[in-house]
Amino acid sequence: MNAPQLVLASTSPFRRELLARLGLPFSIANPAVDEFPLPGESPESTALRLSEAKARAVAANYPEALIIGSDQVACLDDQIFGKPGTHENAVKQLQSMRGRSVNFFTGLCLLNTKTGQAHIRGVPTLVTFRDLTDLEIENYLMRDQPYNCAGSAKSEGLGIAIIAKMDGSDPNALIGLPLIALCDLLKIERYSVLKQ
Repeated sequence: MNAPQLVLASTSPFRRELLARLGLPFSIANPAVDEFPLPGESPESTALRLSEAKARAVAANYPEALIIGSDQVACLDDQIFGKPGTHENAVKQLQSMRGRSVNFFTGLCLLNTKTGQAHIRGVPTLVTFRDLTDLEIENYLMRDQPYNCAGSAKSEGLGIAIIAKMDGSDPNALIGLPLIALCDLLKIERYSVLKQ
């Protein structure tokens, strides 16, 4: 029996690069989902809901596939930091996070479109940022331009220089796709990552 098609419901180049590390064939689909949190929704709930929403948004086009959806939300105290979009927003985000620890919560969904079964996991990472000066923030943003990254930091790039420490179970989660959890979910679906 042939393995189901693997589909990444994301146009993120970072998630694409991460999934490619597993050496599996996969397709890309644009989920086109509104990524704003609902009123009163916790950061964890937002990330989990959006990861499933992204997978389900493309499901109709792939009737016998395993679809991967993922979303990340950064949170400090009660403030949620999404993708800054602009330089000005990124400056504000990093200024408010400097010298502090920020929770990055990554939601992951693996949807089997044949059965309708969705497996959902949340992977938290606590990131402590260095106490950056305004000039360091400007220099970082001009070089790395992380305007499409939650929390305005790309740990896989120069962003590692603005981070003092990270605590989490999967270093890939901070980049946007928790591969350890994904391998667990693929195993549940009897999809072998280590097949010959």
